Amino acid sequence: MLVKQPNSSSCFVCGLDNPVGLRLEFYETGPDEVTAHYTPGKEYEGYPGVLHGGIVASILDEVGGRVVMIGNHTGFMMTAKMDVKYRMPTPIGTRLAVVGRRLRRRGRLAVAHAEIQLPDGSVTAEAELTLSELPTEFRVDGDLEALGWKVYPDGEA
Repeated sequence: MLVKQPNSSSCFVCGLDNPVGLRLEFYETGPDEVTAHYTPGKEYEGYPGVLHGGIVASILDEVGGRVVMIGNHTGFMMTAKMDVKYRMPTPIGTRLAVVGRRLRRRGRLAVAHAEIQLPDGSVTAEAELTLSELPTEFRVDGDLEALGWKVYPDGEA
């Protein structure tokens, strides 16, 4: 069974109210795996027909952070280090699978693997991320749903 993760209202990658955002919706597809599907449009193009590398990195960063939230959707972590490998151009107008896998979690740190796949399963880009718990001064207390962090019905993105 798929478990849908919350979306934000304003996040660049998952914000549903962000008019320039990507609006990805993430689903827990295994005990240590999160997946989203996304078809990039020309507005995020770098070279003609190719998704901009900065957008690729943003997507990898988001799915890496999402996978460490399995079981605790308010357990926000920040990326401390991300090593991106661009394997081939990521095409515009193609339905992509975005997959994150939790490799390990120990104390305040976690390690995740993230990748973007074409329909045939080939990987266009991948990253290994080291994530750290947020410093206390950056943690949000209160009603996160009132701030737009909630599970929205499918199709609102």
